[in-house]
Amino acid sequence: MAKAEASVEELVQTIERGELRLPEMQRRYVWKAPRVRDLLDSLYRGYPSGAILIWETDEVVPTREFAVGQSGNPYQTTKLLLDGQQRLTSLSAVVRGEPITVRGRKRPLELLFNLEHPDLLTYVNEVDEESENGEEEAEDATEDELQKRFDQLTFVVATKKLASLPHWIKVTEVFKSDSDAAFLKEAGVTDFDDPRYEKYTNRLKRLRNIKKYVYRMDILERNLSYEEVTEIFVRVNSLGTKLRSSDLAMAQITAKWHESLKTFESFQEECCDQGFDVDLGIHLKNLIVFATGQSRFKTVGSLSVEKLQESWEICKEGFHFAINFLKSNSGIESPALLSSPFLMNALAYFGHHNEYSLSPQQEADLRYWLYVANTKGRYSRGSSETLLDQDLARIRDGRGVEGMIESLNSQFGRLDITVGELEGRNARSAYFKTLFLAFREDGAKDWTSNLAISLSHSGKQHALQFHHIFPKAILKGQYRTVVVNDIANLAFIGGKTNRRISNKAPEKYFPEIIEKQGNGVLIAQCIPSDNGLLTTDRYLEFISARRTLLADRLNRFLEDARSNT
Repeated sequence: MAKAEASVEELVQTIERGELRLPEMQRRYVWKAPRVRDLLDSLYRGYPSGAILIWETDEVVPTREFAVGQSGNPYQTTKLLLDGQQRLTSLSAVVRGEPITVRGRKRPLELLFNLEHPDLLTYVNEVDEESENGEEEAEDATEDELQKRFDQLTFVVATKKLASLPHWIKVTEVFKSDSDAAFLKEAGVTDFDDPRYEKYTNRLKRLRNIKKYVYRMDILERNLSYEEVTEIFVRVNSLGTKLRSSDLAMAQITAKWHESLKTFESFQEECCDQGFDVDLGIHLKNLIVFATGQSRFKTVGSLSVEKLQESWEICKEGFHFAINFLKSNSGIESPALLSSPFLMNALAYFGHHNEYSLSPQQEADLRYWLYVANTKGRYSRGSSETLLDQDLARIRDGRGVEGMIESLNSQFGRLDITVGELEGRNARSAYFKTLFLAFREDGAKDWTSNLAISLSHSGKQHALQFHHIFPKAILKGQYRTVVVNDIANLAFIGGKTNRRISNKAPEKYFPEIIEKQGNGVLIAQCIPSDNGLLTTDRYLEFISARRTLLADRLNRFLEDARSNT
C-alpha cells in the first residue's frame, strides 16, 4: 500500500474535476451541519483529522455521485474514495460554496466564523443549532445567554441574526476571496492603527490556511479486485465503528450485486412518496429479514446474488403491506409517529407469512399489538434486534400476533398505561406520539383556526406544534426543566396560535379560547376544566390531574384498537 499526501485544496479540486469518485459501496452523505462545524474547528486549530483511503484502479466498477457537483471523469483510471467521504464532501461544500444534495434536495451549508473568538479553546455546553423546534433549545436559556455561548465558539452554523453581527462572517466568502478588506470594513476596522487589524487579519489568514491542511493518503494497489477492496472497506470501517452495520452490509451486497444500490434507492424514493421516508438501512434490514428469517446483518456475506434478488422482490410487497396497514388501518401516516422503524419490518414479515390474508380479529389484534409496542417502546430499549428476532420467530412458528402480544407481556409485565409511566415523559416520548393519535380520534383542533390537528398541514401558520400549556417563561426558576417539559404540560396546536399565546398564563388565555370555541377544545386534549388549576401556584396539581386523564385516554385508545367492529 502506497503512501501520499494532499492538501484540502488539492483534494477538493480532484473531486470537482471528477478525478476522485465514490464507489457504489459508499453510503450517502449523512453529516449534519454541526459535524461540519466541528471539522472546520479542528482543521483551524491544526488538530489531527484522520487519513484518507483511496483505491486507484483500471477496472470498470460501479460508482455513485458525490453530494457536491463534479465533472465527468476525464481519466482512463479511476480513483475511488473508500474512507473520508463525509470530510471531503463537507470541505468541498464549504471551500467551493457549493450546495449539498441530500436525497435529491439541494441545501446550502453555511458556517460563520467568529473574528472575536477566544484565543484558547473554550469548552461550553452548546445548544443544538439545528433544532427544528425552538421549544427544545438550551433548557430555557434566554437570548442573552445563548448569545454568550455562541460568542465562545469559533465556528457556528449560520443564522440570520448572527450573520448580521459585524464580527461574524461567512466562511465560504472568506475562501472565495484573497482580500480581507471587505471583512475588515464590515467589522468596523477602518485603519491600520486599529488594534483589531492585526488580530483579524491573522485569523483570516489562519482560516484560509485550512485549504493547505495536509491529509495523509493510503492508496491501495491497482491489482486488487473490487471484492477484495470491499472487504478492506468493511474491515477498515468495522475497526473504527465509523459506519453502521447496515452501511457495511450495503458494501457487501453491492460487491456481489452490482448496481443494486440504484434499485434500493428507487424503492426508498417510492416509499418516501407514500409519506414514509425511512433510512435505507431499514429497507436493507427488511431484505435480510425476508432472506434469512432474522434481522442481523452478520449473515449477509453468505447470501448469494440470486437469493438477494429473489428476497428483494418479495420483501418489497411486505413493506408495502406495512405502509398500507399503518396508514389505512392504524391512522399512522408518518414514521415520525413510530417509536422505532423496526415496527415496519415486523408488520411486513407478518403480512407475508399470512399471505396478506387477515381475519377481522387478526387485523384488530395486530393493530392492538402495534399501538402497545409503539407506545411502550418495544424496540426502543435493550437489544432491539434481539426483540425483533423474537417477534419474527413467533410469526414464523405460527404463533402469530398472539405470540407477539405474549412477548409484550413478558417484556413489560402489564400492557395498560399507568399514571406513573407518564411522569417525566416529554415530547420525544412514544407516549406523546400515541396521544396525538388519540386526540386526533377525538376530533382535537387548533384553538384558533379550528383545523383538525394533522402532521400534513402546510404553511408556518398552521404547521402542527406542541405547546406548553403553562409557558416555560412563567415557570422558569420555579420548577426543574424536566417538570416544565412534562408530557402533561403539552398540547397540539398550530404555529400561529402558539405564537399568539406566547408567554401568557393559561388562566388568562383559556377563557378567551373557551368563549369562542367552547369547552370541547380542552376536553379533546384531556385538559382539566377546573379553572382553579390554571394558576401557576397550582401547576403541580394541574399536571397530576392531567396525567390521570391522559392515562385513562391512552388505555381506552388501546382497548378500542382491539375491537374488530
